[in-house]
Amino acid sequence: MRLSVKIIAVAAFAVILVPAFNLFASEVASPSTGAPKDEKAVDSSVAVVSDPVAALPAAPMPMAAEAAAMPYSRGLNTYTPRVEWFMGYTYLRAVPQLAEGNRLVYLNGGSTSLALNFNRYFGIVGDFGGFNDTRLLLTGGSASANDQIDKGTVFTYMGGPRLSFRKYDRVTPFVQVLAGGVHASEITLSGCTGNCTLLPSANAFALTAGGGLDIRIHHRIALRLIQAEYLMTRFNDLNTGSSATQNDMRLSTGLVFRFGGAHPLPPLPPLTYSCSVTPTSVFLGEPIAVSGTAVNLDPARTAVYSWTVDGGTVTGTTNATTIDTTTAVAGSYTLKGHVSEGDKPGENADCTAAYVVKVFEPPTVSCAANPSTVNSGDPSTITATGISPQNRALTYSFSSTSGSVSGAGTTATLTTGGAPAGVITVTCNVVDDKGQTASSPTSVTVIVPQAPMPMVSELCPVSFARDARRPARVDNEGKACLDQVAVNLQSNSDSKLALIGNAAGDEKRGSKLAAERAVNTKAYLVGEKGIDSSRITVYTGPQDGKVVTTTLIPAGARFDATGDTPVQ
Repeated sequence: MRLSVKIIAVAAFAVILVPAFNLFASEVASPSTGAPKDEKAVDSSVAVVSDPVAALPAAPMPMAAEAAAMPYSRGLNTYTPRVEWFMGYTYLRAVPQLAEGNRLVYLNGGSTSLALNFNRYFGIVGDFGGFNDTRLLLTGGSASANDQIDKGTVFTYMGGPRLSFRKYDRVTPFVQVLAGGVHASEITLSGCTGNCTLLPSANAFALTAGGGLDIRIHHRIALRLIQAEYLMTRFNDLNTGSSATQNDMRLSTGLVFRFGGAHPLPPLPPLTYSCSVTPTSVFLGEPIAVSGTAVNLDPARTAVYSWTVDGGTVTGTTNATTIDTTTAVAGSYTLKGHVSEGDKPGENADCTAAYVVKVFEPPTVSCAANPSTVNSGDPSTITATGISPQNRALTYSFSSTSGSVSGAGTTATLTTGGAPAGVITVTCNVVDDKGQTASSPTSVTVIVPQAPMPMVSELCPVSFARDARRPARVDNEGKACLDQVAVNLQSNSDSKLALIGNAAGDEKRGSKLAAERAVNTKAYLVGEKGIDSSRITVYTGPQDGKVVTTTLIPAGARFDATGDTPVQ
Protein backbone atom coordinates (compact mmCIF):
# COMPACT_ATOMS: atom_id res chain seq x y z
CA MET A 1 0.00 0.00 0.00
CA ARG A 2 2.74 2.44 1.00
CA LEU A 3 4.72 1.51 -2.11
CA SER A 4 1.64 2.20 -4.23
CA VAL A 5 1.23 5.64 -2.62
CA LYS A 6 4.80 6.50 -3.50
CA ILE A 7 4.46 5.33 -7.10
CA ILE A 8 1.17 7.21 -7.54
CA ALA A 9 2.70 10.42 -6.12
CA VAL A 10 5.69 10.23 -8.46
CA ALA A 11 3.40 9.58 -11.44
CA ALA A 12 1.13 12.47 -10.52
CA PHE A 13 4.15 14.73 -10.25
CA ALA A 14 5.29 13.69 -13.74
CA VAL A 15 1.79 14.03 -15.22
CA ILE A 16 1.60 17.63 -13.97
CA LEU A 17 5.09 18.72 -14.98
CA VAL A 18 5.46 17.16 -18.45
CA PRO A 19 2.59 19.14 -20.09
CA ALA A 20 3.79 22.27 -18.34
CA PHE A 21 7.25 21.90 -19.82
CA ASN A 22 5.78 21.39 -23.28
CA LEU A 23 3.43 24.39 -22.95
CA PHE A 24 5.87 26.88 -21.42
CA ALA A 25 9.22 25.74 -22.74
CA SER A 26 9.83 29.20 -24.22
CA GLU A 27 9.10 30.97 -20.93
CA VAL A 28 10.70 28.93 -18.15
CA ALA A 29 13.71 26.65 -17.80
CA SER A 30 13.46 22.94 -17.12
CA PRO A 31 13.67 22.04 -13.42
CA SER A 32 16.60 20.01 -12.23
CA THR A 33 16.18 16.70 -10.55
CA GLY A 34 18.10 14.94 -7.86
CA ALA A 35 17.98 12.00 -5.50
CA PRO A 36 18.16 12.31 -1.73
CA LYS A 37 21.08 10.79 0.06
CA ASP A 38 20.72 8.57 3.10
CA GLU A 39 21.14 10.41 6.35
CA LYS A 40 23.51 8.96 8.93
CA ALA A 41 22.16 8.13 12.40
CA VAL A 42 22.57 10.81 15.01
CA ASP A 43 23.42 8.37 17.80
CA SER A 44 26.30 6.18 16.62
CA SER A 45 26.02 3.80 19.60
CA VAL A 46 22.73 2.41 18.32
CA ALA A 47 22.27 0.59 15.04
CA VAL A 48 20.30 2.24 12.26
CA VAL A 49 17.33 0.28 10.98
CA SER A 50 16.23 0.90 7.36
CA ASP A 51 12.81 -0.01 6.12
CA PRO A 52 12.38 -2.68 3.45
CA VAL A 53 11.50 -0.18 0.76
CA ALA A 54 14.45 2.06 1.38
CA ALA A 55 16.06 0.89 -1.85
CA LEU A 56 13.35 2.55 -3.90
CA PRO A 57 14.46 5.84 -5.51
CA ALA A 58 13.39 8.99 -3.69
CA ALA A 59 10.97 11.38 -5.31
CA PRO A 60 12.62 13.92 -7.58
CA MET A 61 13.24 17.37 -6.17
CA PRO A 62 12.35 20.04 -8.71
CA MET A 63 14.41 23.20 -8.29
CA ALA A 64 13.28 26.74 -9.03
CA ALA A 65 13.58 27.71 -12.67
CA GLU A 66 14.20 31.20 -13.99
CA ALA A 67 11.26 32.56 -15.97
CA ALA A 68 11.81 34.63 -19.05
CA ALA A 69 10.19 38.02 -18.58
CA MET A 70 7.78 38.18 -21.51
CA PRO A 71 5.40 41.17 -21.51
CA TYR A 72 1.70 40.58 -22.06
CA SER A 73 -0.22 43.49 -23.57
CA ARG A 74 2.66 45.67 -22.36
CA GLY A 75 1.88 45.03 -18.66
CA LEU A 76 -1.35 46.98 -18.38
CA ASN A 77 -3.85 44.14 -18.22
CA THR A 78 -2.32 42.06 -15.42
CA TYR A 79 -5.10 40.08 -13.77
CA THR A 80 -5.17 39.94 -9.97
CA PRO A 81 -7.54 37.23 -8.67
CA ARG A 82 -9.31 37.81 -5.41
CA VAL A 83 -8.88 34.19 -4.28
CA GLU A 84 -6.28 31.57 -5.34
CA TRP A 85 -6.80 27.90 -4.46
CA PHE A 86 -3.79 25.61 -4.86
CA MET A 87 -3.90 21.81 -5.01
CA GLY A 88 -0.88 19.68 -5.77
CA TYR A 89 1.91 17.31 -4.89
CA THR A 90 4.35 18.09 -2.05
CA TYR A 91 7.65 16.47 -1.06
CA LEU A 92 9.27 16.89 2.38
CA ARG A 93 12.82 16.05 3.38
CA ALA A 94 15.16 16.76 6.26
CA VAL A 95 18.13 19.02 5.32
CA PRO A 96 21.05 19.20 5.43
CA GLN A 97 21.22 16.25 7.85
CA LEU A 98 18.90 14.46 10.19
CA ALA A 99 18.45 16.34 13.49
CA GLU A 100 17.47 14.88 16.83
CA GLY A 101 13.73 14.38 17.05
CA ASN A 102 13.08 15.01 13.35
CA ARG A 103 10.01 13.10 12.18
CA LEU A 104 10.22 14.42 8.55
CA VAL A 105 12.89 12.31 6.89
CA TYR A 106 11.48 11.53 3.44
CA LEU A 107 7.74 12.17 2.87
CA ASN A 108 5.49 12.32 -0.17
CA GLY A 109 1.98 13.70 -0.19
CA GLY A 110 -0.20 16.56 -1.20
CA SER A 111 -1.03 20.03 0.00
CA THR A 112 -3.65 22.66 -0.61
CA SER A 113 -3.70 26.37 0.16
CA LEU A 114 -6.16 29.22 -0.06
CA ALA A 115 -4.84 32.73 -0.67
CA LEU A 116 -6.87 35.92 -0.26
CA ASN A 117 -5.33 38.84 -2.20
CA PHE A 118 -5.93 42.34 -0.88
CA ASN A 119 -4.27 43.94 -3.92
CA ARG A 120 -1.99 42.91 -6.75
CA TYR A 121 0.95 42.55 -4.35
CA PHE A 122 -0.18 41.51 -0.87
CA GLY A 123 -2.32 38.64 0.40
CA ILE A 124 -2.72 36.14 3.22
CA VAL A 125 -2.48 32.35 2.84
CA GLY A 126 -3.91 29.36 4.69
CA ASP A 127 -2.05 26.12 3.98
CA PHE A 128 -2.80 22.45 4.79
CA GLY A 129 -0.78 19.36 3.84
CA GLY A 130 -0.91 15.61 4.38
CA PHE A 131 2.04 13.20 3.88
CA ASN A 132 3.09 9.54 4.25
CA ASP A 133 6.52 8.47 5.45
CA THR A 134 8.50 7.04 2.56
CA ARG A 135 11.68 6.26 4.48
CA LEU A 136 12.38 6.12 8.25
CA LEU A 137 15.68 6.36 10.06
CA LEU A 138 15.30 5.04 13.63
CA THR A 139 17.93 4.99 16.34
CA GLY A 140 17.84 3.09 19.64
CA GLY A 141 14.95 0.92 20.86
CA SER A 142 14.40 -2.76 20.08
CA ALA A 143 13.67 -2.48 16.35
CA SER A 144 15.70 -4.74 14.12
CA ALA A 145 16.10 -5.08 10.43
CA ASN A 146 13.64 -7.94 10.40
CA ASP A 147 10.86 -6.00 12.05
CA GLN A 148 7.98 -4.67 9.95
CA ILE A 149 7.53 -0.98 10.71
CA ASP A 150 4.18 0.68 10.10
CA LYS A 151 4.65 3.93 8.16
CA GLY A 152 3.27 7.07 9.73
CA THR A 153 1.46 10.15 8.52
CA VAL A 154 2.18 13.85 8.95
CA PHE A 155 -0.21 16.81 8.66
CA THR A 156 0.76 20.51 8.49
CA TYR A 157 -1.54 23.50 9.01
CA MET A 158 -0.11 26.99 8.66
CA GLY A 159 -0.97 30.51 7.62
CA GLY A 160 0.74 33.83 6.89
CA PRO A 161 1.39 36.67 4.44
CA ARG A 162 2.31 36.40 0.75
CA LEU A 163 3.98 38.98 -1.50
CA SER A 164 3.34 38.51 -5.25
CA PHE A 165 5.13 40.18 -8.16
CA ARG A 166 2.55 40.66 -10.90
CA LYS A 167 4.54 42.65 -13.41
CA TYR A 168 3.60 40.18 -16.16
CA ASP A 169 0.26 38.43 -16.49
CA ARG A 170 1.77 35.17 -17.76
CA VAL A 171 4.37 34.70 -15.00
CA THR A 172 3.79 35.48 -11.29
CA PRO A 173 6.62 34.92 -8.80
CA PHE A 174 5.77 35.11 -5.08
CA VAL A 175 7.34 34.79 -1.64
CA GLN A 176 5.60 33.90 1.61
CA VAL A 177 6.17 33.17 5.29
CA LEU A 178 3.76 30.75 6.99
CA ALA A 179 3.55 29.70 10.64
CA GLY A 180 1.41 27.09 12.38
CA GLY A 181 1.67 23.50 13.52
CA VAL A 182 2.59 19.99 12.45
CA HIS A 183 1.12 16.68 13.63
CA ALA A 184 2.96 13.37 13.28
CA SER A 185 1.25 10.00 13.94
CA GLU A 186 2.84 7.27 16.04
CA ILE A 187 5.15 4.66 14.51
CA THR A 188 4.54 0.99 15.59
CA LEU A 189 5.87 -2.48 14.90
CA SER A 190 3.26 -4.62 13.24
CA GLY A 191 2.57 -8.09 14.59
CA CYS A 192 4.37 -7.46 17.85
CA THR A 193 3.11 -7.97 21.41
CA GLY A 194 3.75 -5.74 24.36
CA ASN A 195 5.19 -2.26 23.80
CA CYS A 196 5.12 -1.94 20.01
CA THR A 197 5.25 1.89 19.76
CA LEU A 198 8.57 3.08 18.38
CA LEU A 199 7.60 6.76 18.08
CA PRO A 200 4.59 8.35 19.78
CA SER A 201 2.31 10.82 18.03
CA ALA A 202 3.52 14.41 18.40
CA ASN A 203 2.44 17.97 17.71
CA ALA A 204 4.95 20.75 17.16
CA PHE A 205 5.36 24.30 15.95
CA ALA A 206 6.07 24.66 12.21
CA LEU A 207 7.25 27.60 10.06
CA THR A 208 7.98 27.88 6.36
CA ALA A 209 9.71 30.62 4.36
CA GLY A 210 10.19 30.56 0.60
CA GLY A 211 8.49 31.25 -2.68
CA GLY A 212 7.22 29.92 -5.94
CA LEU A 213 6.41 30.59 -9.58
CA ASP A 214 2.94 30.44 -11.16
CA ILE A 215 2.48 30.18 -14.93
CA ARG A 216 -0.88 31.23 -16.38
CA ILE A 217 -2.56 28.50 -18.43
CA HIS A 218 -6.00 30.04 -18.60
CA HIS A 219 -7.65 33.13 -17.23
CA ARG A 220 -8.83 31.06 -14.22
CA ILE A 221 -6.13 28.37 -14.06
CA ALA A 222 -2.40 28.56 -13.48
CA LEU A 223 0.35 25.97 -13.10
CA ARG A 224 2.44 26.29 -9.97
CA LEU A 225 5.63 25.19 -11.60
CA ILE A 226 7.59 25.12 -8.35
CA GLN A 227 7.11 26.13 -4.75
CA ALA A 228 10.30 25.73 -2.72
CA GLU A 229 10.40 26.53 1.01
CA TYR A 230 12.46 26.08 4.11
CA LEU A 231 10.44 24.24 6.78
CA MET A 232 11.34 24.46 10.46
CA THR A 233 9.74 22.16 13.08
CA ARG A 234 10.11 21.94 16.87
CA PHE A 235 9.59 18.25 17.73
CA ASN A 236 10.85 17.03 21.09
CA ASP A 237 14.15 15.23 21.26
CA LEU A 238 13.10 11.80 22.61
CA ASN A 239 16.53 11.29 24.13
CA THR A 240 16.36 14.47 26.26
CA GLY A 241 12.63 15.16 26.35
CA SER A 242 13.15 18.81 25.40
CA SER A 243 12.12 20.52 22.18
CA ALA A 244 14.68 21.03 19.44
CA THR A 245 14.82 22.69 16.06
CA GLN A 246 14.66 20.58 12.90
CA ASN A 247 15.47 21.93 9.41
CA ASP A 248 13.54 20.59 6.44
CA MET A 249 12.80 21.35 2.80
CA ARG A 250 9.33 21.48 1.25
CA LEU A 251 8.82 21.27 -2.53
CA SER A 252 5.42 21.53 -4.20
CA THR A 253 3.86 21.67 -7.63
CA GLY A 254 0.29 21.61 -8.88
CA LEU A 255 -2.59 23.70 -10.17
CA VAL A 256 -3.92 27.05 -8.97
CA PHE A 257 -7.58 27.90 -9.44
CA ARG A 258 -8.23 31.62 -9.48
CA PHE A 259 -11.51 33.29 -8.54
CA GLY A 260 -12.85 36.85 -8.40
CA GLY A 261 -10.89 39.95 -9.24
CA ALA A 262 -11.34 42.38 -12.07
CA HIS A 263 -11.15 41.09 -15.61
CA PRO A 264 -7.97 42.06 -17.44
CA LEU A 265 -8.01 45.21 -19.48
CA PRO A 266 -8.06 44.88 -23.25
CA PRO A 267 -4.65 45.08 -24.88
CA LEU A 268 -3.30 48.57 -25.40
CA PRO A 269 -3.27 49.98 -28.93
CA PRO A 270 0.14 50.23 -30.57
CA LEU A 271 2.45 52.92 -29.27
CA THR A 272 2.25 56.20 -31.24
CA TYR A 273 4.64 59.13 -31.17
CA SER A 274 4.48 62.74 -32.35
CA CYS A 275 7.06 65.48 -32.02
CA SER A 276 7.30 69.22 -32.60
CA VAL A 277 9.96 71.93 -32.81
CA THR A 278 9.72 75.53 -31.57
CA PRO A 279 10.35 77.73 -33.44
CA THR A 280 10.19 76.06 -36.83
CA SER A 281 12.49 78.65 -38.42
CA VAL A 282 15.67 80.05 -36.82
CA PHE A 283 18.86 81.84 -37.75
CA LEU A 284 22.27 80.22 -37.52
CA GLY A 285 23.29 79.59 -33.90
CA GLU A 286 19.81 79.97 -32.45
CA PRO A 287 18.49 76.96 -30.45
CA ILE A 288 15.33 74.99 -31.27
CA ALA A 289 13.25 73.40 -28.50
CA VAL A 290 12.13 69.82 -29.19
CA SER A 291 9.18 68.07 -27.57
CA GLY A 292 7.84 64.56 -28.11
CA THR A 293 4.45 63.12 -27.08
CA ALA A 294 4.04 59.35 -26.81
CA VAL A 295 0.55 57.85 -26.60
CA ASN A 296 -0.32 54.42 -25.13
CA LEU A 297 2.79 54.21 -22.95
CA ASP A 298 2.93 51.40 -20.42
CA PRO A 299 3.39 53.06 -17.00
CA ALA A 300 4.96 49.88 -15.67
CA ARG A 301 7.83 50.10 -18.13
CA THR A 302 10.56 52.65 -18.86
CA ALA A 303 10.34 54.36 -22.23
CA VAL A 304 13.64 54.96 -24.05
CA TYR A 305 13.86 58.06 -26.28
CA SER A 306 16.39 58.90 -28.99
CA TRP A 307 16.78 61.79 -31.46
CA THR A 308 18.65 62.45 -34.72
CA VAL A 309 18.85 65.48 -37.06
CA ASP A 310 20.41 66.08 -40.46
CA GLY A 311 21.32 69.69 -39.68
CA GLY A 312 22.97 70.83 -36.45
CA THR A 313 23.31 68.57 -33.40
CA VAL A 314 20.83 67.08 -30.93
CA THR A 315 21.31 65.02 -27.77
CA GLY A 316 19.09 63.69 -25.03
CA THR A 317 17.30 60.54 -23.89
CA THR A 318 14.03 62.09 -22.72
CA ASN A 319 10.99 63.34 -24.61
CA ALA A 320 12.31 66.92 -24.53
CA THR A 321 15.64 68.22 -25.84
CA THR A 322 17.24 71.05 -27.85
CA ILE A 323 18.72 71.31 -31.34
CA ASP A 324 21.99 73.27 -31.55
CA THR A 325 22.22 74.98 -34.98
CA THR A 326 25.71 76.45 -34.49
CA THR A 327 27.33 73.97 -36.89
CA ALA A 328 24.47 73.93 -39.41
CA VAL A 329 24.31 75.72 -42.74
CA ALA A 330 21.29 77.45 -44.16
CA GLY A 331 18.64 75.04 -45.40
CA SER A 332 15.63 72.87 -44.55
CA TYR A 333 16.12 69.92 -42.18
CA THR A 334 14.21 67.09 -40.48
CA LEU A 335 14.20 65.98 -36.87
CA LYS A 336 13.63 62.25 -36.25
CA GLY A 337 12.50 60.88 -32.90
CA HIS A 338 12.14 57.30 -31.68
CA VAL A 339 10.54 55.86 -28.51
CA SER A 340 10.79 52.24 -27.44
CA GLU A 341 9.41 50.08 -24.64
CA GLY A 342 10.52 46.71 -26.01
CA ASP A 343 11.35 44.74 -29.12
CA LYS A 344 7.85 44.18 -30.50
CA PRO A 345 6.46 46.40 -33.30
CA GLY A 346 3.68 47.81 -31.11
CA GLU A 347 6.25 48.84 -28.52
CA ASN A 348 8.17 51.17 -30.85
CA ALA A 349 7.16 54.36 -32.63
CA ASP A 350 8.80 57.15 -34.66
CA CYS A 351 8.05 60.78 -35.39
CA THR A 352 9.44 63.56 -37.59
CA ALA A 353 9.34 67.36 -37.56
CA ALA A 354 10.69 69.85 -40.12
CA TYR A 355 12.63 73.02 -39.36
CA VAL A 356 14.50 75.69 -41.33
CA VAL A 357 17.86 77.30 -40.59
CA LYS A 358 18.34 80.73 -42.18
CA VAL A 359 21.41 82.93 -42.73
CA PHE A 360 21.57 86.21 -40.91
CA GLU A 361 19.98 89.10 -42.82
CA PRO A 362 22.10 92.29 -43.02
CA PRO A 363 20.89 95.42 -41.25
CA THR A 364 19.29 98.41 -42.98
CA VAL A 365 19.71 102.11 -42.16
CA SER A 366 18.01 105.38 -43.08
CA CYS A 367 19.63 108.80 -42.80
CA ALA A 368 18.00 112.22 -42.28
CA ALA A 369 19.27 115.81 -41.80
CA ASN A 370 17.51 118.55 -39.85
CA PRO A 371 17.55 121.16 -41.18
CA SER A 372 18.43 120.12 -44.67
CA THR A 373 19.36 123.70 -45.69
CA VAL A 374 21.65 125.86 -43.54
CA ASN A 375 23.60 129.05 -43.79
CA SER A 376 27.33 128.58 -43.94
CA GLY A 377 28.59 128.03 -40.39
CA ASP A 378 25.28 126.78 -39.04
CA PRO A 379 25.02 123.11 -37.82
CA SER A 380 22.64 120.38 -38.99
CA THR A 381 21.57 117.35 -36.89
CA ILE A 382 22.07 114.00 -38.62
CA THR A 383 19.88 111.07 -37.43
CA ALA A 384 20.49 107.43 -38.41
CA THR A 385 17.78 104.77 -37.93
CA GLY A 386 19.15 101.22 -38.17
CA ILE A 387 17.14 97.99 -38.18
CA SER A 388 18.47 94.44 -37.71
CA PRO A 389 15.98 91.70 -38.72
CA GLN A 390 17.47 89.50 -35.98
CA ASN A 391 17.62 92.34 -33.42
CA ARG A 392 21.39 92.13 -33.24
CA ALA A 393 23.55 94.85 -31.69
CA LEU A 394 24.33 97.73 -34.11
CA THR A 395 27.21 100.22 -34.21
CA TYR A 396 26.87 103.58 -36.03
CA SER A 397 29.36 105.87 -37.82
CA PHE A 398 29.10 108.97 -40.05
CA SER A 399 31.07 110.65 -42.87
CA SER A 400 30.61 113.79 -44.99
CA THR A 401 31.96 115.22 -48.26
CA SER A 402 32.56 118.66 -46.72
CA GLY A 403 32.54 120.26 -43.33
CA SER A 404 32.92 117.89 -40.38
CA VAL A 405 30.54 115.42 -38.76
CA SER A 406 30.82 113.90 -35.28
CA GLY A 407 28.59 112.11 -32.85
CA ALA A 408 27.83 108.89 -30.97
CA GLY A 409 24.99 106.39 -31.26
CA THR A 410 22.29 107.24 -33.74
CA THR A 411 22.82 111.04 -33.75
CA ALA A 412 25.63 113.20 -35.13
CA THR A 413 26.17 116.92 -35.85
CA LEU A 414 27.34 118.33 -39.18
CA THR A 415 29.44 121.47 -38.78
CA THR A 416 29.47 123.72 -41.92
CA GLY A 417 31.94 126.34 -40.80
CA GLY A 418 34.28 127.11 -43.72
CA ALA A 419 32.29 124.94 -46.10
CA PRO A 420 31.57 126.45 -49.50
CA ALA A 421 28.06 127.05 -50.65
CA GLY A 422 26.49 124.01 -52.21
CA VAL A 423 25.37 120.47 -51.31
CA ILE A 424 27.18 118.38 -48.65
CA THR A 425 26.54 114.63 -48.75
CA VAL A 426 26.46 112.95 -45.34
CA THR A 427 26.59 109.11 -45.13
CA CYS A 428 25.16 107.13 -42.19
CA ASN A 429 26.86 103.73 -41.69
CA VAL A 430 25.79 100.78 -39.50
CA VAL A 431 27.44 97.41 -38.74
CA ASP A 432 26.05 94.49 -36.67
CA ASP A 433 27.96 92.08 -34.41
CA LYS A 434 28.31 89.65 -37.33
CA GLY A 435 30.19 92.26 -39.43
CA GLN A 436 27.33 92.88 -41.86
CA THR A 437 27.04 96.54 -42.91
CA ALA A 438 24.61 99.01 -44.45
CA SER A 439 24.86 102.69 -45.53
CA SER A 440 22.47 105.46 -46.48
CA PRO A 441 23.16 109.06 -47.65
CA THR A 442 21.43 112.35 -46.97
CA SER A 443 22.23 115.87 -48.17
CA VAL A 444 22.57 119.29 -46.56
CA THR A 445 22.49 122.44 -48.72
CA VAL A 446 24.83 125.22 -47.54
CA ILE A 447 24.06 128.80 -48.63
CA VAL A 448 26.17 131.99 -48.22
CA PRO A 449 23.82 134.87 -47.27
CA GLN A 450 24.00 138.05 -49.48
CA ALA A 451 24.51 141.49 -47.88
CA PRO A 452 21.20 143.38 -47.65
CA MET A 453 20.54 145.66 -50.63
CA PRO A 454 21.10 149.30 -49.56
CA MET A 455 18.11 151.58 -49.76
CA VAL A 456 17.97 155.01 -51.40
CA SER A 457 17.33 157.85 -49.05
CA GLU A 458 15.68 161.20 -49.61
CA LEU A 459 17.85 164.17 -48.62
CA CYS A 460 16.72 167.74 -48.10
CA PRO A 461 14.72 169.28 -51.03
CA VAL A 462 15.78 172.54 -52.72
CA SER A 463 12.86 175.02 -52.99
CA PHE A 464 12.54 177.53 -55.82
CA ALA A 465 9.31 179.23 -54.72
CA ARG A 466 10.81 182.32 -53.05
CA ASP A 467 12.25 184.13 -56.10
CA ALA A 468 9.47 184.73 -58.60
CA ARG A 469 11.66 186.85 -60.87
CA ARG A 470 14.31 184.12 -61.10
CA PRO A 471 12.38 180.91 -60.70
CA ALA A 472 15.32 178.64 -61.66
CA ARG A 473 18.07 180.19 -59.47
CA VAL A 474 19.47 178.34 -56.46
CA ASP A 475 19.11 180.76 -53.54
CA ASN A 476 21.04 180.75 -50.29
CA GLU A 477 18.60 178.42 -48.50
CA GLY A 478 18.93 175.98 -51.39
CA LYS A 479 22.72 176.20 -51.19
CA ALA A 480 22.60 175.39 -47.47
CA CYS A 481 20.67 172.23 -48.31
CA LEU A 482 23.07 171.31 -51.09
CA ASP A 483 26.03 171.78 -48.75
CA GLN A 484 24.60 168.98 -46.60
CA VAL A 485 24.02 166.84 -49.69
CA ALA A 486 27.64 167.38 -50.71
CA VAL A 487 28.84 166.22 -47.29
CA ASN A 488 26.85 162.94 -47.73
CA LEU A 489 28.31 162.37 -51.16
CA GLN A 490 31.82 163.04 -49.91
CA SER A 491 31.45 160.62 -46.97
CA ASN A 492 29.93 157.92 -49.20
CA SER A 493 32.26 158.01 -52.14
CA ASP A 494 30.53 155.10 -53.86
CA SER A 495 27.12 156.64 -53.62
CA LYS A 496 25.33 158.55 -56.35
CA LEU A 497 22.75 161.30 -56.38
CA ALA A 498 19.52 161.72 -58.34
CA LEU A 499 18.17 165.27 -58.77
CA ILE A 500 14.54 165.53 -59.88
CA GLY A 501 13.30 168.92 -60.95
CA ASN A 502 9.59 169.74 -60.69
CA ALA A 503 7.30 172.67 -61.62
CA ALA A 504 4.04 173.96 -60.35
CA GLY A 505 1.02 173.14 -62.43
CA ASP A 506 0.22 176.79 -63.17
CA GLU A 507 3.70 177.65 -64.37
CA LYS A 508 4.18 178.44 -68.00
CA ARG A 509 6.93 176.49 -69.57
CA GLY A 510 6.85 174.21 -66.53
CA SER A 511 8.83 171.30 -67.98
CA LYS A 512 11.59 173.68 -69.06
CA LEU A 513 11.75 175.30 -65.62
CA ALA A 514 11.84 171.87 -63.99
CA ALA A 515 14.83 170.87 -66.10
CA GLU A 516 16.65 174.18 -65.47
CA ARG A 517 16.14 173.90 -61.73
CA ALA A 518 17.67 170.34 -61.69
CA VAL A 519 20.59 171.38 -63.91
CA ASN A 520 21.36 174.46 -61.76
CA THR A 521 21.30 172.29 -58.64
CA LYS A 522 23.83 169.88 -60.17
CA ALA A 523 25.98 172.81 -61.31
CA TYR A 524 26.29 174.07 -57.75
CA LEU A 525 27.35 170.68 -56.44
CA VAL A 526 29.87 170.14 -59.22
CA GLY A 527 31.20 173.71 -59.48
CA GLU A 528 31.07 174.80 -55.87
CA LYS A 529 31.45 171.54 -53.97
CA GLY A 530 33.63 169.55 -56.35
CA ILE A 531 31.33 166.58 -56.74
CA ASP A 532 32.10 164.42 -59.75
CA SER A 533 29.39 165.15 -62.26
CA SER A 534 29.24 161.47 -63.21
CA ARG A 535 27.82 160.70 -59.76
CA ILE A 536 24.83 162.99 -60.35
CA THR A 537 21.88 162.14 -62.57
CA VAL A 538 19.27 164.77 -63.44
CA TYR A 539 15.54 164.09 -64.02
CA THR A 540 12.32 165.98 -64.37
CA GLY A 541 9.45 164.63 -62.41
CA PRO A 542 5.66 164.89 -62.29
CA GLN A 543 5.50 166.38 -58.78
CA ASP A 544 3.44 169.58 -58.49
CA GLY A 545 5.71 172.13 -56.90
CA LYS A 546 8.64 174.45 -57.49
CA VAL A 547 11.21 172.09 -55.95
CA VAL A 548 14.15 169.79 -56.74
CA THR A 549 14.25 166.57 -54.73
CA THR A 550 17.60 165.00 -53.85
CA THR A 551 17.88 161.21 -53.56
CA LEU A 552 21.07 159.55 -52.29
CA ILE A 553 21.70 156.22 -54.05
CA PRO A 554 24.24 154.02 -52.11
CA ALA A 555 26.34 151.51 -54.02
CA GLY A 556 24.21 148.49 -54.92
CA ALA A 557 20.97 150.31 -54.25
CA ARG A 558 18.32 150.48 -56.90
CA PHE A 559 16.70 153.81 -57.76
CA ASP A 560 13.16 153.61 -59.09
CA ALA A 561 12.88 156.30 -61.78
CA THR A 562 9.41 155.29 -62.86
CA GLY A 563 7.55 158.45 -64.01
CA ASP A 564 10.74 160.51 -64.15
CA THR A 565 12.35 161.85 -67.35
CA PRO A 566 16.13 162.04 -67.68
CA VAL A 567 17.49 165.44 -68.61
CA GLN A 568 19.99 165.28 -71.49
